[in-house]
Amino acid sequence: MNNNNNFSDRIDWTLASLLILFMIASTVAIASAQTTGQYAALGTNFALRQGAIYAAGFVMIAFMMYFDMDQFRKLAWVFYGFGVILLVGLLILPESIVPYRNGAYSWYYFPVIGTLQPSEFMKTFTVIALARVVTVHNEVFVNRDVKSDLWLLAKIGLISGIPFVLISQQPDLGTMLVFIALTVGIILVSGISWKLLLPTFGTITAIAGAALYFAIFRQDLMARYFQDYQLRRIYSWLDPYSYASGDAYQLTTAMSAIGSGEIFGKGFQDRQVYVPDNHTDFIFAVIGEEYGFIGASFVVSLFFLLIYHLTKVALETKSQFNVYVCAGVISMITFHVFQNVGMTIQLLPITGIPLPLVSYGGSSLIGTLFALGLLFSMRFHHKTYMFSSEDER
Repeated sequence: MNNNNNFSDRIDWTLASLLILFMIASTVAIASAQTTGQYAALGTNFALRQGAIYAAGFVMIAFMMYFDMDQFRKLAWVFYGFGVILLVGLLILPESIVPYRNGAYSWYYFPVIGTLQPSEFMKTFTVIALARVVTVHNEVFVNRDVKSDLWLLAKIGLISGIPFVLISQQPDLGTMLVFIALTVGIILVSGISWKLLLPTFGTITAIAGAALYFAIFRQDLMARYFQDYQLRRIYSWLDPYSYASGDAYQLTTAMSAIGSGEIFGKGFQDRQVYVPDNHTDFIFAVIGEEYGFIGASFVVSLFFLLIYHLTKVALETKSQFNVYVCAGVISMITFHVFQNVGMTIQLLPITGIPLPLVSYGGSSLIGTLFALGLLFSMRFHHKTYMFSSEDER
């Protein structure tokens, strides 16, 4: 076994370099976004805050690297239980602590440090808990059968279902979808037989397809089972310009901003289209307008490189637990990117989830950096075996 003792060589410099590029892209985009609309009147330097949050996140990652993944595995239920307690607190504590913002009770408010959104951390806590459950299950049930696979699905459903239900009470549709995505990602690599997975996912796909069909062609039936505001969100996505002054205002302005950027963009702070929440959920519209197709493609390419690198880490590790953690983190980040970019160009409905590592937001950024800190820990404690395929312990 060879475990390189050189401190510098054990750091994942590729991942660190990508994070620095994300930090530059994020702070530059936010620095421009904060100069228009209500943000200019507030006088708050969101870009400086984002840089400070990144700095705090880097310190957190450096601290996490000193703990190997076995220690995170042992603390899986501590993380998970702490996250569940925070989510329950959102439902029972008074509005002085849990304010009603953007149509949901999703944040804690603290007078000095500001707001904290526990669901952003619960995503990674759930990934760690699911990775432990799947690892232990596969260690116990070496000879797999349908019964053991069903039992594993039930355990995965319970672990991911508890935070899913709690978040649905806030309500926060975007975060609920993220939990589905990370759960599916772990299920796909968990070793469950495809004879069981294909009918399950096939049924889910059929239901989703039927729902989309009824939303487009049988709106009269949809009106019987959904509330008016829910239907408006669907219709404003399918036909945004008919709702441009109301529910689809953000979508139409975001598409106008991105389209007006054309190939090379208008330049830093030369935007002409005002997009609400452009420093948070709609930061991609700022990038598209100011830097055009070239700038937007650069940011998307950074995410491709990030996902590619995280996939390499997953393939190189010898630990099952590490593989499942990687699968959860990759699924979580991929869905975030696909959903956020997709909702700004009408590919997907607006759900209000941020663009990871780019959108302004302390909870989102620290939560994502915490997830990536696990990958830094994997590489820092990575062991290579010269003459055997022995698993890491």
